[in-house]
Amino acid sequence: MESQSLTRVALLACGSFNPITNMHLRMFELARDHLEDTGQYSVVKGIISPVGDAYKKKGLIEASHRVEMARLATESSSWIKVDTWESFQPEWLETAKVVRHHYEEMLSAEHNSDDVDTVKYGKKRRVEENCFEGSVHQKKRDGPQLMLLCGADVLESFGIPNLWKQEDIAEIVGRYGLVCITRSGSDPHKFIHQSDVLWRHRKNIHIVHEWVTNEISATHVRRALRRGRSVRYLLPDSIVHYIQEHHLYSAESEQKNADVTLAPLQRYTTASSS
Repeated sequence: MESQSLTRVALLACGSFNPITNMHLRMFELARDHLEDTGQYSVVKGIISPVGDAYKKKGLIEASHRVEMARLATESSSWIKVDTWESFQPEWLETAKVVRHHYEEMLSAEHNSDDVDTVKYGKKRRVEENCFEGSVHQKKRDGPQLMLLCGADVLESFGIPNLWKQEDIAEIVGRYGLVCITRSGSDPHKFIHQSDVLWRHRKNIHIVHEWVTNEISATHVRRALRRGRSVRYLLPDSIVHYIQEHHLYSAESEQKNADVTLAPLQRYTTASSS
């Protein structure tokens, strides 16, 4: 009876995963422990969604390699999987669209497996900030829930001009929910306090404190690889072997997209100036 009263949750992590590190995987474990410790949730799935090449981030190697490394990294996990839908889209997709896609996939799977009444699921949802008031999505205890999983750096990136649309932030946090893992030097509580949109939906944001500080970052890993230094124990061994086998991450690859504007900055800057 107790498990039936819990809200089933899938955790979705979007990002470059360039390359995927042990810390990326660790975030899922931390988030699951935190949510289940509340006594309200049962985390049933973790989804890794590497961004597509059209994101145009400096040093971003091909999605095919990043997807394969993520697959290798999650082979031993019984609940974390890699999804390629976002990775191979011809154009860059806003994170809000990716979240919507995976939520619809969850509802579809729920309908197919449980044969529940899904008439309401088929209705086109309007993205209006007003409909998020009162944490409507959080109160739906009868269906699965999707939450975006991220580090504190992603949360703080909400404040970078032209990187996110305000309505997308409101939709992600207000309708779905956010699980944020802390890192040294960040203060997510302070950032939430300073942001009106995050403050409005603060009850949908779960801050998870990582007591065993781990500052592994893909940027540091790539730097070590460029310099011929060992990255063993920062990444799963299978990823280290894959990088060596395919000769990934060099001084040349780090300059990829160096002269290209990041996709969201290009899109939103153009929109605001027109």
